[in-house]
Amino acid sequence: MKTIQVEKAKYIDGYKIEIFFSDETVKVVDFGTFILKNPHPVHDKYRDIQKFKKFKIEAGNIVWGDNWDLIFPVSQIYRGKIKA
Repeated sequence: MKTIQVEKAKYIDGYKIEIFFSDETVKVVDFGTFILKNPHPVHDKYRDIQKFKKFKIEAGNIVWGDNWDLIFPVSQIYRGKIKA
């Protein structure tokens, strides 16, 4: 079975990102509930929308920060829902 990876992503609005997967599936994922309801000193800075918008795709994941300050399991993103 082939591993599903994130191939590209596009910011929509708020904390929503449209994510394109390697199997051609496309999902709009709202990261807002997780970011706003789970305070953490490392990823609190991504509550700022301008910083949130600076995600990147690395090694098949959507990540924030040079050291992957914020990353989510691809399986959760693929389902279209982040566990809060």
